[in-house]
Amino acid sequence: MNKLAKHKFKKESVLILLRRLYSHIDRRRRWQFGMLLILLLVSTLAEVVSIGSVIPFLGILSSPQAVFDHDLAQPIIHFLGLTEPKQLILPLAGAFACAVVISGGMRLLLLIAQTRLSFVTGHQLGASIYQKVLFQPYSVHASRNSSEVINGVYSKAAKVTSSVILPVLTLLSGVVMLSAVMITLLLVEPRTALTAFFGFGLIYAAIIGFTRKQLISDGERIAQQSSATIKSLQEGLGGIRDILIHGNQNTYCDAYRRVDYGLKRAQGNAVIITQSPRFLMEALGVLLMIFLAYMLAGHSEGLIGAIPILGSLALGAQRLLPVLQQAYQSWSTLRGNQASLRDTLELLDLPLPDHAVNGEVSPILFDEEIVLKQVSFRYNQGDHLILRDVDLVIPRGSRIGFVGATGSGKSTLVDLLMGLLEPTAGEMCVDGVVLNHGNLPEWQQHIAHVPQVVFLADSTIAENIAFGIPQRRLIWGEYTTRLVGLRLLKP
Repeated sequence: MNKLAKHKFKKESVLILLRRLYSHIDRRRRWQFGMLLILLLVSTLAEVVSIGSVIPFLGILSSPQAVFDHDLAQPIIHFLGLTEPKQLILPLAGAFACAVVISGGMRLLLLIAQTRLSFVTGHQLGASIYQKVLFQPYSVHASRNSSEVINGVYSKAAKVTSSVILPVLTLLSGVVMLSAVMITLLLVEPRTALTAFFGFGLIYAAIIGFTRKQLISDGERIAQQSSATIKSLQEGLGGIRDILIHGNQNTYCDAYRRVDYGLKRAQGNAVIITQSPRFLMEALGVLLMIFLAYMLAGHSEGLIGAIPILGSLALGAQRLLPVLQQAYQSWSTLRGNQASLRDTLELLDLPLPDHAVNGEVSPILFDEEIVLKQVSFRYNQGDHLILRDVDLVIPRGSRIGFVGATGSGKSTLVDLLMGLLEPTAGEMCVDGVVLNHGNLPEWQQHIAHVPQVVFLADSTIAENIAFGIPQRRLIWGEYTTRLVGLRLLKP
């Protein structure tokens, strides 16, 4: 990525990055996200019912007669044929137990749904990145560091699942749940609920303001050092023969330690910032309950009359504090992985050629000759020309060899003939048809390639020879020419 693109990406907010990410999610997943929102609303309703049901249950335990005489209890009393307050204990206990079980079940179902949807969406995005990377022109692969690609396809795409999609869903459910719990607590004890909400909210806001820059800095470091770590491993293992001969293992170990230490330190900082507020909030929640018990005990009804309110507030706080912590944790995780999200979106935005969508292509007509007309080539704008004004005619059936000194452009010329590279100037024609980005895949159907450095996959000999052709299609009579023959040669 050039400096201008990086500067542009750094100016993009988290919301803009999330909108860009949403544009890469297919229609089926969007429909599933809609269903998840409905499940979230149902789960929130169950949570509100569970908090509200604790008041009559604790009320019947502390003041049976007051609950028995309450207007709202009369329909239940008449329906069940109850005659005394103690008979209300079992129905209200059963209702409270059912509400708690249903609420817990709905929260578990919501957790399962949002986790599975997050990971299946992450799988879709990772597969899309891999497909787009593989379909990029050879010039893109030649100019891009392979460790960055591997880190983007595997590590950063996986991080989008656990550190972007899942936190966003958790944050959304936390906001909805927090709103519902707060409304319920406001109906029970407005002054206390507002005091607790704004008190805890201000503390979290202060923590967010204090740690924001550190999270962004650690996120940038994690994104950079993860690529550097993979690069260090590739260089060490890729050159293992020379390393063993020269005995410089310690040099590569030291290089790995340097980059991995920076990565682990940044990851550790992110975990500390994300997890630490929970302990402060738990202690403050207990102090708040003690203060409320003391205040309510001084009312005319005494502590007995305050038990239902205290119970509902305690249950609400038990729901409220984890939701606040989850919301903060999701925000800090999302903020800390903003750089990785940018890098992942850069790969997701790669163009996909038409033949990648339409399927297989048919070979272009080739009966006469290949012609290069005034072909020049350079790898990057501003670099010197590797080839300059090359004119060449290769009749079909010819046997051609390119001879020259190292660096004279032999491999580059062969890459041009195979359609891996496109001329910077001039043109290459096959039977009078100019080859371009649109028809290069059709030309490459004629190409068989034996590389200088042989790549062997960790599979069978037949699969190495076929190299990408599925086993079910390995009919040797059909693919002999494709696998071992050169289509430039006449039979």
